[in-house]
Amino acid sequence: MTRENKKIILSIDPGYERLGLCILEKDFSISNNNIKILHSECFKTSKELDFKDRLLFIGLHVENLIKKYKPEDMAIENLFMTTNQKTAFKVSEVRGALIYICKKNNLEIKEYTPLQIKSAVTGSGRSDKNSVQKMLFLLLPELKKITKKIDDEYDAIACGLTHFAFMKRL
Repeated sequence: MTRENKKIILSIDPGYERLGLCILEKDFSISNNNIKILHSECFKTSKELDFKDRLLFIGLHVENLIKKYKPEDMAIENLFMTTNQKTAFKVSEVRGALIYICKKNNLEIKEYTPLQIKSAVTGSGRSDKNSVQKMLFLLLPELKKITKKIDDEYDAIACGLTHFAFMKRL
């Protein structure tokens, strides 16, 4: 563990129109779940932009977060196939760019399926988004102080909590 038993991670719910981003810090020297949200947002790109430009803006923004917060790991949600193949391909391209940026900046990459995330946060892989969000508020009381978030942002936070839950098993 670095930084005096603290670990900072970047957690991402990938997308190209909306991207859930979260920086979490966990203090492993304290016995309870001492997790702080250092940064959380839903980063949006304009539909008016060419996809390549959207990809560039996403990459630049994430790289700036990495430089500012200096996370050690990146937790990212695995892509599950949707009925819209065009969307799935573009989200795959975003994931590839994000993985490249994080590897270039020496972050460990961990990928989690939606089932793993739901199971880690709620105890059931069959949970719906509302159940996940309710558990997030129980696990991270500071969320109540933060203004309303968009689903993508909650998904990024849940992915980050999943990463910390899986770290305990190692």
